[in-house]
Amino acid sequence: MLGDAGHGRWLIAPRSAATRATRAYRHGSLVLETVFATPTGEIALIDFMPIGGPGSSLVRIIEGRRGRVPMRLDLVLRFDYGAVVPWVTRLPDGAGLQAVAGPDRVALHSPVRLRGEGLTTIARFTVAAGETLAFTLAHGPSHEPLPPPRAPSTALEETEDFWTRWHAHGRVAGPHAALVRRSLLTLKALTHAPTGGMVAAPTTSLPEQPGGTRNWDYRYCWLRDAALALRAFMPAGYFDEARAWRDWLHRALAGSPSQVRVMYGLAGERRLPEWEVAWLPGYQGASPVRIGNGAAGQVQHDLFGVVMQALLDARQAGLPADRESWSLQRALIAHLAATWDQPDDGIWEVRGGRRHFTFSKVMAWVAIDRSIEAAERHALTAPLAEWRALRRHIHETVCTQGIDPARGCFTQSFGSTALDASLLQIPLLGFLPADDPRVAATVAAIEQELMPNGLVLRYDTRAAVDGLPPGEGAFLACSFWLVEVYAMQGRRAEAEALFARLAALANDVGLLAEMAEPATGRLLGNFPQAFSHAALIAAAARLAEA
Repeated sequence: MLGDAGHGRWLIAPRSAATRATRAYRHGSLVLETVFATPTGEIALIDFMPIGGPGSSLVRIIEGRRGRVPMRLDLVLRFDYGAVVPWVTRLPDGAGLQAVAGPDRVALHSPVRLRGEGLTTIARFTVAAGETLAFTLAHGPSHEPLPPPRAPSTALEETEDFWTRWHAHGRVAGPHAALVRRSLLTLKALTHAPTGGMVAAPTTSLPEQPGGTRNWDYRYCWLRDAALALRAFMPAGYFDEARAWRDWLHRALAGSPSQVRVMYGLAGERRLPEWEVAWLPGYQGASPVRIGNGAAGQVQHDLFGVVMQALLDARQAGLPADRESWSLQRALIAHLAATWDQPDDGIWEVRGGRRHFTFSKVMAWVAIDRSIEAAERHALTAPLAEWRALRRHIHETVCTQGIDPARGCFTQSFGSTALDASLLQIPLLGFLPADDPRVAATVAAIEQELMPNGLVLRYDTRAAVDGLPPGEGAFLACSFWLVEVYAMQGRRAEAEALFARLAALANDVGLLAEMAEPATGRLLGNFPQAFSHAALIAAAARLAEA
């Protein structure tokens, strides 16, 4: 996606142009089936990554459905982000090939004969009705032997069974249940089974603006995104995932509270240096391609509110708390108490300098409020008088310094008149009721200034607050927040209409990116995006309550 065919790909397709191609996930799973219809017949291509077993592999099964279809296979193996051409040899049994370069090895097990041509592995064959051909591409360290491949039919049955059982386990109801289930499956797929960490998205550098430079690496664990996912899992009955993430959070946060990071690696790694891949042209020319994320070193006070809300939710749901959890929370609150009134980089990870972002202060209030609630509900030792005084002080500060006196609405930062869609969360978080005049004025101002073509922008990028060239798509999570606010304000028809429009932006298999072009609905940014799917689940729940 970030280069061209020469940077690596695996194509399996009819040799002649298909007259029709459709795809769908099978039986509520993450097994993808693509059906190609051609003038001579029809085939199905079934793609999946097997659950369980050693190593990592991708299985692609071709089923002949009708007639005879001439097929092509083109495999361009590259390592190190498309830069390294491996040494390719045949497997000892002759039924495929292996490729090695430095630390990496892959093996392709193939039922058809392969040949090399111009640093590409190719095959030409025909699939008839009733015939099945299975290909397995497995990856592992080059210094270890690759495990023998599992029987593709067995792997398919076991993988499909795993996903359908997981899907059926959830407690999901309401008019948007199908969308919620697909979103929950997507969040589950973004989790790392060994550690419990959840990536924001499995891609890097898919642009937030066509041809632009707002291209970031999202293959890391943001505390904010993962906490929202935890809140989505528990009401649906998925407590194992919530517990695994809660335990991951404890490990990631361990250490000095002053060193809490915005994001971490899958196992809690903290050093995520950002660099640019000069040899990749980027998605449809959008460059640079970035690996790592410089925002990992930013200061974002809103994270403390996210964490305290998630841990309170976990306690309320009955998840057994680690005995050190409350001590960790108290240490984090002590750090926040000393730093909340300092400028930070904000929820949107702007690179234009720190400010007193209003939403960061609101989330500091959330952190204190949820900690007080946890202490009161669960009889935990805490300096409650001190915390209550701090909660009151933060609330008064926001309501005096975070307001535009001329319009009566909240602003992006203290002393500014700019708007920010993160402020839509003020009623969702319980900071003020949805019918408060200041909330109503904020919603009205956002509707007027941040909603071209009816979808919500994060903020006006022309104001140079983020230190980047202007222009980006509408942020889908912000639009889902507005759905919730509409529902809370009794604007049910508007809430349902906006939710339906947002749901229609999903691609043909129900996945959402981070953003969309307001005018065309084209998805933008890294994909699929945990933040968007978690926001969809929350909005659907709010509509059901309403």
